[in-house]
Amino acid sequence: MNVDVTDRDGLEPAFERVERELGEVDILVNNAGHANLSGGVLLENAANWDRVIETQLNAVFLLSKLAAATMVKRRRGKIINIGSMYSFFGSGLIPSYSAAKGAVIQLTKSMAIELAPHNIQVNAIAPGWIETDMTAPVRAIPMNDEILARTPAGRWGQPEEIAGTAMYLASHASDFVTGATSRVDGGYSIR
Repeated sequence: MNVDVTDRDGLEPAFERVERELGEVDILVNNAGHANLSGGVLLENAANWDRVIETQLNAVFLLSKLAAATMVKRRRGKIINIGSMYSFFGSGLIPSYSAAKGAVIQLTKSMAIELAPHNIQVNAIAPGWIETDMTAPVRAIPMNDEILARTPAGRWGQPEEIAGTAMYLASHASDFVTGATSRVDGGYSIR
């Protein structure tokens, strides 16, 4: 089933359908993404800003709220939010994206505090520069050389390299981990 996470009216019916057809949601991974190299705050238009914030932040809040309501009743659950290196660093090219991703980390912490007494762990993963369709434009500009020079691993990550961290955060092995952000970035953030 495909869901447009920016369609607020469609989120609850989609969530209910998932639970009806697949069973209770024990693990939610908020991983929808949209970014546009707007060129910075002076060039970014309001429509792009709104679309990025709606996809990257508001959908995380709304879907987490739906999942948490059912998880609280069962007294268990895992919510994993996908952040970014821009959760920690500013960007002169995509201010809406870094603002949203920074807010996702704070939302993760806030939800972790509220939901921990209900045995629900809320954590985040902050991927570094990962080869995806969304990052393809960056690999074609001079910024690519800066990224590679700053990343001790000397390469872009692969999507499957995020999977191990997600599996850990989704498993019982992380039952005493909440409000944490795991950086999976080839060392990008240590420089």
